Amino acid sequence: MENFSARLRESQALFIPGGFSGGDEPDGSGKFITAFFRNAAVKDSVTDLLDHRNGLTCGICNGFQALIKLGLVPYGRILDTDKHCPTLTFNSIARHQSRIVRTRIASNKSPWLALTQVGEIYSVPISHGEGRFLAEEQLLRQLAENGQIATQYVDEKGNATSDVRFNPNNSLCAVEGITSPDGRVFGKMGHAERIGNGLYRNVPGNYDIRMFQAGIAYLR
Repeated sequence: MENFSARLRESQALFIPGGFSGGDEPDGSGKFITAFFRNAAVKDSVTDLLDHRNGLTCGICNGFQALIKLGLVPYGRILDTDKHCPTLTFNSIARHQSRIVRTRIASNKSPWLALTQVGEIYSVPISHGEGRFLAEEQLLRQLAENGQIATQYVDEKGNATSDVRFNPNNSLCAVEGITSPDGRVFGKMGHAERIGNGLYRNVPGNYDIRMFQAGIAYLR
């Protein structure tokens, strides 16, 4: 804990990747990661990164689950969450989903999305069983008004949808990714980090959201 906390205090960004630790479920890996970050020293280092050094944080899949459980999205700080906070829960289809989906940039206020334009469509691989975003109506409306709904699942015409063929978990408002109020913390379900030459040759689409290039440019 102390070594990680010390390194974090020297870093400009924190990235929490996806994976299947703890069974790929919010009460498994998401809960494990959350417990780690609630350690006093680690929590202080994350707070320092965001509040005093203008750093960046991102979480994908299980990392997104952890960010929500910590309160880093959508609130921008680690706090004690309760029943009024948003959550990620089991897909409505009640099983794991692993395929390519289409997502639309709904807001590019996040530095991670600075190289995108609102309305652009990106294909992204997903692999999760607990990715359904739920939030109270008032909070959902507030997130939309603040531009904190960053990415949404869309159909072939680019429209946000609850159709399970395009929205694999039936997330409310088709939410695939959200941010903190200032956009510097970004969480999303789709594995945008799985990018490289020769991938997805049989499924055409634009996969390069360039989030890491944008993050590096911001930190420079």
